[in-house]
Amino acid sequence: MTFSKVNPAKVLIVDDHELVRRGLSEMIDREVDLTPCGESADAPSALSRMREVEPDIVLADITLREGDGLELIKQIRASYPRVRVLVVSMHDENLYAERAIRAGAMGFVSKNEPARRILEAIRSVLNDRVHVSRHLADRLLQRLRTPSPTPDPNPLDTLSDREIEVLDLLGQGLSTREVAERLHLAPKTVHTYREHLKEKLGLRSASELIRHAVARNLLGD
Repeated sequence: MTFSKVNPAKVLIVDDHELVRRGLSEMIDREVDLTPCGESADAPSALSRMREVEPDIVLADITLREGDGLELIKQIRASYPRVRVLVVSMHDENLYAERAIRAGAMGFVSKNEPARRILEAIRSVLNDRVHVSRHLADRLLQRLRTPSPTPDPNPLDTLSDREIEVLDLLGQGLSTREVAERLHLAPKTVHTYREHLKEKLGLRSASELIRHAVARNLLGD
């Protein structure tokens, strides 16, 4: 479908920060071929808004006030297969982009990117093109071109989406209680995720887990 001033693409924004939603909405509202059609801070209200406004594209973060961004993408994909999803997030692309695309998203762009790059990502996805950074695209192409005959399993591939999210937040320096507050979980639940992470990553202590998480965050890998 071609979008224009007469027929602009409707954009639903799903993010747990009001200032981010407002900023994205104002940016989109200045474009003749795009129009903001609604905002949500959590997954349940996003699904409800989708039924009301029938968006062409959803801009969604990974961490939401209630619910999980990756699960929301899967639900949108199952219930609204014609609606495109673009992840707009501060989370590490190396950790989340492939998972988001497997869940049904068509792209991933950082909130740190300038407005023109985010708009470019929106239009790419609206034109049915997958959008990721050049760095990640090159890495994926290199993996396809030079597959290892006996590839070593990547421990990260064994982690659940929630475990990846906890690892990412630990790498940002958040405590167990702060991670629990950010993800709307009980601290005991986050402690259980930490134990699973240690086991799956072959780490012996909580301090090793924190060092591993911080190192990954600093290296962006």
